[in-house]
Amino acid sequence: MAKTDNKSFAASAFETIKTVAYALLIAGLFRTLFFQPFWIPSGSMKDTLLIGDFLFVNKMAYGYSYASCPKIQISQFGINLDADDFCGFLKGRPDRILGSEPERGDVVVFRHPVSGTDYIKRLIGLPGDKVQMKNSRLFINEVMVKINATEDFVEVYKPQGSQGNRPICSNGVVGLGGNCIKKRYIEFLPNGVSHGILDTVDQDDLKLGGRLNLDSTKVYSVPKGHFFFMGDNRDNSSDSRVPQSSGGVGFVPLEDIVGRADRILFSSAGRSMLAFWSWRSDRYLKAVN
Repeated sequence: MAKTDNKSFAASAFETIKTVAYALLIAGLFRTLFFQPFWIPSGSMKDTLLIGDFLFVNKMAYGYSYASCPKIQISQFGINLDADDFCGFLKGRPDRILGSEPERGDVVVFRHPVSGTDYIKRLIGLPGDKVQMKNSRLFINEVMVKINATEDFVEVYKPQGSQGNRPICSNGVVGLGGNCIKKRYIEFLPNGVSHGILDTVDQDDLKLGGRLNLDSTKVYSVPKGHFFFMGDNRDNSSDSRVPQSSGGVGFVPLEDIVGRADRILFSSAGRSMLAFWSWRSDRYLKAVN
């Protein structure tokens, strides 16, 4: 009887292990080919994306490159497998498998060309474009992009998300729990895409000479096969306005693009996405525009 029980236990354990292995394989294929989960850790894309938004990145939108392969990072066990480890053989290809070009105005997840860290920003400049900021206004190919003022963006001044970052405010020093205000505008890109942007410095203040870093820049000429990205929260974003040599993003090659952000699944206002009691009721399945 004992031998039979041992065989039954071994068979059951094997079936369990096999089921888990199949599940992991299917999940890995699903993540590699179709969608990648992404958790918003910072406020660089407010108010389009808030800290704590959880979304899936559509990898089918632009086809596949080495950057489409998943990462497996479990620091507790010393596991740090990057996309290079899985799909390094695809790196350096001049095209993408089943590829298509991203469009201006898309919200895109890409790998930092140097560090390999995943970023999410809005695509502003296409190959061949000239991009510049002048006094907090965006110019594309020497034409100033139109903006319309809208209602202010107001949030509570407090630590946000797992990193505990505090927002930057237009209305000066704000105490904990106070209203942190930013100017909000609708920006109209040349291809007709419109989206919200936040600006810490009021446009009238700029006429008096007050501006923040990166509100006025040199002209950036986007190279062939590369793209220029910016955050919607213009005064709180590390993006293509800072070159890679200075620790920024710089121009992003097509092969480093992971996919397009289309829809928010849910959003947590707490320190963890598991804090379901803090989920924002107005952001379930919200489209990313």
